[in-house]
Amino acid sequence: MTDDTPRSTELREAVEAGFPAAVADLTRLVRIPSVSWDGFDHAHVQRSAEAVAELARDTGVFEEIEIVRTPIPGKDEDGLPAVLATRAARGGRPTVLLYAHHDVQPPGDDADWETKPYEPTLKGEDRIAGRGAADDKAGVTAHIAAIRALVAAGIDPQVGIVLYAEGEEEFGSRSLPTFLDRFHDRLAADVIVVADGGNWDIDTPAINVALRGMVAFNLRITTLGHAVHSGMFGGAIPDAMLATTKLLATLWDEDGAVAVAGLRSHEAPTPAYDEEKLREESGLPDHTTTIGRGEILSREWFQPSITVTGIDAPSVLNASNTLIPSVRVRIAARVAPGQDAHEFERILREHLVANAPFGAKLDFDPDVDLGQAFLAPVDGWAVEAEQSALREAWDGVEPVLMGSGGSIPFTADLVRHFPQAQILITGVEDPDSRAHSPNESVHLPSLKRAILAEAFMLAKLDARTIES
Repeated sequence: MTDDTPRSTELREAVEAGFPAAVADLTRLVRIPSVSWDGFDHAHVQRSAEAVAELARDTGVFEEIEIVRTPIPGKDEDGLPAVLATRAARGGRPTVLLYAHHDVQPPGDDADWETKPYEPTLKGEDRIAGRGAADDKAGVTAHIAAIRALVAAGIDPQVGIVLYAEGEEEFGSRSLPTFLDRFHDRLAADVIVVADGGNWDIDTPAINVALRGMVAFNLRITTLGHAVHSGMFGGAIPDAMLATTKLLATLWDEDGAVAVAGLRSHEAPTPAYDEEKLREESGLPDHTTTIGRGEILSREWFQPSITVTGIDAPSVLNASNTLIPSVRVRIAARVAPGQDAHEFERILREHLVANAPFGAKLDFDPDVDLGQAFLAPVDGWAVEAEQSALREAWDGVEPVLMGSGGSIPFTADLVRHFPQAQILITGVEDPDSRAHSPNESVHLPSLKRAILAEAFMLAKLDARTIES
């Protein structure tokens, strides 16, 4: 096919020549265990921010680069460090905000990893494994490498560029509201590219146009003032584990679909995707059935879901013959597009309180992670430019406009702060990237194509005046 991007040949050559450096940048970032969750050493998040700021400086493009921490609303503490780098637009060109996050999920149990979580390792011929290799240090790498390619191709960018690398996306973007307020003018852009999404598969690019929202909180279920002998009192006194399992079971029906009245779904068509493909991409074994009803992608993109992601209770190793007085659980739910996350949380809490068995006492932790769902318009000029860039980078393969069952909570905040901006969610993940899971990895050919697509997109914006 023929590229219609200015200086496309030079950009292709620049991306190819610069790719080894991009992979080296990614591996250096992955080696930093920048987990943003409480209980982990946040000095590593600072180190990660410093590494990203250094990469931004090395491009030679930005006029201002700083590492920023802003207060968490309602708390007497700051959030974790973000990197903000800016270059003003020239000659009437638009401004593009390039978003990614440099923090990562906890690694989980090392025994579940085939390689060390923070030692990036080549798997096969074309994957690098490591925590954050795909989500989302590949996004940071793609932004930096695309800017480098632009310069290497001989383009002195007139387009305005804002690089925003967040440091706490995986822990709820707690300080984001104050960050957006404080830096509103510097963040303002005509186009926002969020490199935290994924592609349809390793051969097919995508733009993510729908995201589910999220609600997550901790809940303690208590039935006793202290533990008692299970032989002496079992059968007469309800222990907390009994109450917890009965309570949690009310959240789903016999098909595994959410059974909480008032939680809504979104209606929209989905691409063809069958159970065989689901099993192939997820590793679902033959003996395990699927859950829910309706088209599979509708269940993942457009219906609510509720998951218990953690339980604090005695381990099997420490189990004694006692009735457990208290159990703590973490509930993580996904909100379908079209339903407000605050309404979803209220309905879910009311359901839990109304269904507490045996008079069990429920205590909700005050900290709640909330994120609104997102539906993007698909008819803007920036969407057309991104589709063209992806098509060229993938050698003529047509991009898929797809939804995602995951959440990017800050996207709705961007919509609220910058209602005129066109938001494009892209990324390098594929169904085998296993983001958030053990053995997370990035597909290197997909990373290279993502860099090329972003370089093409920047070049297209650089050739466009804001009035056209």
